[in-house]
Amino acid sequence: MDQNEKRAAISRRRMLQASAAATTALYGFHPKYGLAQNIPLQYDGSKFQLAAPEPNPKKGGVLKVGISNRQPHFDMHQSGTINNLGPQACQFDLLIRRDPRDSGKTIIPDLAHSWDIAPDGKTYTFKLRQGVQFHDGAELTAEDVKATFDRIAKPPQGISIPRSVLFKAVSEITAPDKYTVQFKLAEPRPVNFIMSAIASGWNVIVRKKTLEDNNYNLRRVVTYPGTGPFMSKQRIENERWTMERNPNYWNKPLPYLDGVEFYHALPFSPDLGSAVLSGRVDYIRITDPGTARRAKATPGMKATDYYQSVIQATWMNNRKKPLDDPRVRRAFHLVMDKHIMVDVVKDNAPMMVGGFIYPFSEWATPKAELEKRLGYQTDPTAAVREAKALMAAAGYGSGIKGLDYLVRDVATFRNWSQAFQAMLQQTLNVETKLRTVVESVWFDDTANGNFDLAVGAIVSTLLDPSDYFNAWYGKGGPQNYSFWDNKEFQALTAQIDVETDTAKRKELVRKAEMIMENDPPLLPMSWEKIWDVWYDYVKGHNPYEYFGLYDCWRLDTFWLDK
Repeated sequence: MDQNEKRAAISRRRMLQASAAATTALYGFHPKYGLAQNIPLQYDGSKFQLAAPEPNPKKGGVLKVGISNRQPHFDMHQSGTINNLGPQACQFDLLIRRDPRDSGKTIIPDLAHSWDIAPDGKTYTFKLRQGVQFHDGAELTAEDVKATFDRIAKPPQGISIPRSVLFKAVSEITAPDKYTVQFKLAEPRPVNFIMSAIASGWNVIVRKKTLEDNNYNLRRVVTYPGTGPFMSKQRIENERWTMERNPNYWNKPLPYLDGVEFYHALPFSPDLGSAVLSGRVDYIRITDPGTARRAKATPGMKATDYYQSVIQATWMNNRKKPLDDPRVRRAFHLVMDKHIMVDVVKDNAPMMVGGFIYPFSEWATPKAELEKRLGYQTDPTAAVREAKALMAAAGYGSGIKGLDYLVRDVATFRNWSQAFQAMLQQTLNVETKLRTVVESVWFDDTANGNFDLAVGAIVSTLLDPSDYFNAWYGKGGPQNYSFWDNKEFQALTAQIDVETDTAKRKELVRKAEMIMENDPPLLPMSWEKIWDVWYDYVKGHNPYEYFGLYDCWRLDTFWLDK
């Protein structure tokens, strides 16, 4: 059967068938926002010391982790994929961090032991620990922190950092003395927003000299000195990355482990599941629901799922015809049957239907209301009818041929691309050619506009729209791979960023959502949960209430009870 026959054989209906508590926590967390709440303006953590939540943790042993380990490059700040953070995060520390003992609900000291936030909300002062060493023996100073965040907040030309939009209000970062760093804002923002932005697991502190020596671009630098609990020992590309304990780590007695071995396996793949079920590894991340069910039924094993800070989507290159026409983009949005998209990957990953806003957040249109909207109804008839009318009005009533559809090489993306390819062909006579590539090629081609359509996933740090509205949909946003620019939307986003009244802010968010429905910046395919599986002897972690998998993965509190 050739490719055309295969597409013809796929019908829409056949596809449908086919906390441990932190002992010094002084403030809580609002799960709807993904932001730490009630952060004190002044906090003296000079006596604070992080340790495992369990009493009498054991030292020693090597933790074996199964995780996607295929780096597109090596620059943590420029990345947005677990392929980087998964194996690399344990080599670094942050200025402040989320507490791994309560699933990241609380912000606690890290390289900064204390902070002072001015009453007007425009100056954030952090006091650094003294005597902290990078892996190359150099002492950490305020100049390293300043250089790190200067680069994140205002990336040099040619550098794209997904978290830069979080620091739009930051006008200046200063180092008044060797152990003091100040963030100065042009205008105040909510304290929890700024502190949560700083505490992102991606904002690892690197040496100023490292940045200077590499022209502020670390994409091709495989290992560079951090201050973290583990150091790189050996890396075998696309196979294994081995870490060893940092004997000079500042937060003794951490880490408890002698080392960590990260074994590469693609997300949701049979290889990943079999690695843990056979006992070859102790812990796996981003596995399939079947493996999680088997683990839960196996004595001595555990599994949990949690919401992921990611949108799964197809981007449409607005720089190319016919995708520069909002009528074509809306037509594609309407014929994408999102219920089928959830169904075709149900054996790979737990997904849910949603639009342009996190569906499990307070900002989202309620599910019952969303499912009455064209493009989200279980019966796609009306949506397809409107899509055909839009295509005809745009001059493409007879269809489109030869669109280049860039596919990231992961099982879910391959399945979705094939399903959407069939939907476009059957409903709008749009022909696409699938081009499956590894992460490095996918990210390079999307950034450079070398595609018509591209299926993949992007991350945000927070549930708050001021994060991802700017990063994903904003003009020039670091993850706006469609190169979308809607002036009315940009004006609304600017209002959303500064509005403090929640009710008024929700009204603005709803207006922005409807702009995207009619002029889609991307095609939302689904939103996900993530499954972790581990053996019960793996202690010192609490993944049960994570938002995303990026903020509590340093492994310094992990220990092996065997």
